[in-house]
Amino acid sequence: MELSFGPRRIPAGVLGGRRRLPTLVAGSVGFLGTQPATLCSIHEMSESRVIEASQCATHNPVIRPRRNRVSPAVRGLVRETELSADHLILPIFVVEGSGVEVEVNSMPGVSRWSVDRAVELAKEARDHGVAAVAVFPALTEGFKDPFAKEATNPNGLMQRCVSALKKDVPEVAVITDVAMDPYSSDGHDGVVVDGEIVNDATLPILAAMAVSQAQAGADIVAPSDMMDGRVGAIRAALDAEGFTSVGILAYSAKYASAYYGPFREALDSAPKAGDKKTYQMDPANAREALREVKLDVAEGADMVMIKPAGPYLDVVRQVRDAVDVPVAAYQVSGEYAMIQAVAQNGWMDGPSLMTESVTSIRRAGADVVLTYFALEIAKQLR
Repeated sequence: MELSFGPRRIPAGVLGGRRRLPTLVAGSVGFLGTQPATLCSIHEMSESRVIEASQCATHNPVIRPRRNRVSPAVRGLVRETELSADHLILPIFVVEGSGVEVEVNSMPGVSRWSVDRAVELAKEARDHGVAAVAVFPALTEGFKDPFAKEATNPNGLMQRCVSALKKDVPEVAVITDVAMDPYSSDGHDGVVVDGEIVNDATLPILAAMAVSQAQAGADIVAPSDMMDGRVGAIRAALDAEGFTSVGILAYSAKYASAYYGPFREALDSAPKAGDKKTYQMDPANAREALREVKLDVAEGADMVMIKPAGPYLDVVRQVRDAVDVPVAAYQVSGEYAMIQAVAQNGWMDGPSLMTESVTSIRRAGADVVLTYFALEIAKQLR
């Protein structure tokens, strides 16, 4: 037996596989609109007969949310969250050398670039509307020591890259990472003494690093270390050197996350001993993030960041509601790698996942998203 509702014919099997149906008593039920909806009578029928839908009264809803989804034009008119290249920051890993491009094994599509190639990448990003790049140096062990001295070398890799970017691609905002771990022989974001990451001894090093990056031409410095008081120390040092217009994008709520694995491969910056749980945040905490964010704003942060982004959308929303400064979120290497993995295996639609994931971060409240997909999204939006 088949049940026919208008042009569609529904096999009886979808209703539990019964060959004979019980009688339903006709009657009225409530509805969202002002008109009642009436159930049609269904009588016991033989296998060869069908129900004529034309004999059934139908619902006549007044409220139809689907009207706002009727076409691409209408959906665009009522779209609540916009995704554009202006909202994206492209992270760039840089290495020594010339003409170098070395793919990061755990991040398909992402490479380490020599300075000349990084400039070319930034130009391509600019041409597709990406507003900013974030620079992360990958140094060999010979440039590392316990006090990150290479971080303030005026001819260091970071400084040369920033200068080249501002010379050749001045329209793009250059954001620099302020943290010891790329330069530290210990692989930590602070000075290590007898196995302890010492907070206050780290602050002058971070402040000097930020000043050196500003001298090279950085538009925004981004302390990612999670040391207490570092935003205030950096702001004071920048202002003392006349860099009052250089902004601070603080990694205010940076969690001790397993999602950073591919990034640490890219920079070879994993801790040589221990972990980062004494300074990065516990993934179980959200209220603590609000405390960290408010402290950074009070110390002079111009923007605040949540990292990672996707697993912490609740935190992004709470931070957005708690502060008036712009909020950034970092779609980190692990988030990127997972999307690439399922896409390359053909399990999901990679381009759709890419845009949906970043749109979700924006919808949660992020004004700005750091993502390794920035250039691909910009190309897709064009």
